[in-house]
Amino acid sequence: MARSTRQPSLDAPRGRSGMLQRTPQPSSDRFGRFSEAFARAMGTSGFLIGMTIFVAVWLAWNIFMPPQLQFDPAATNFTLLTLILSLQASYAAPLILLAQNRQDDRDRVQIEQDRQRAERNLADTEYLAREVVALRMAVNDFADQVLTRDVLRSELRAMLEKLESSPEVEDGAAR
Repeated sequence: MARSTRQPSLDAPRGRSGMLQRTPQPSSDRFGRFSEAFARAMGTSGFLIGMTIFVAVWLAWNIFMPPQLQFDPAATNFTLLTLILSLQASYAAPLILLAQNRQDDRDRVQIEQDRQRAERNLADTEYLAREVVALRMAVNDFADQVLTRDVLRSELRAMLEKLESSPEVEDGAAR
């Protein structure tokens, strides 16, 4: 068997020779995802219907079957069923709280991103408003400088009248 001449990566643990090596993967929060899936499942009508059917079958079996086939008799007040439901509740509450905490963290991140986006939008809007004002001012300045036909005619008439009223210029100088 030929040995690899590749240099070992410093971010991966060294493996033992001859054993399968797992490539390093980003840390995944499997338990957190499990708790969210559990909380989602417990909040469905299917879960409630399934649990109701389970309890009804359990009670019916332990009430109507012959005593030798009952595994949680009514005489003991269905102790085993009570323990199972208590165990389920004792695990369900912390898992649901964990799922809620994860959702709160996601909501907090989303709110922060929304706030940053709103700040950028406000800054962009203010910039655009300043640009619109500058354009309006430039247009107003330009409109004051625009020479219309009537203004040009009146200016030309005034110059013509000025030229006509001024003393005659010598013929040699006019040419």
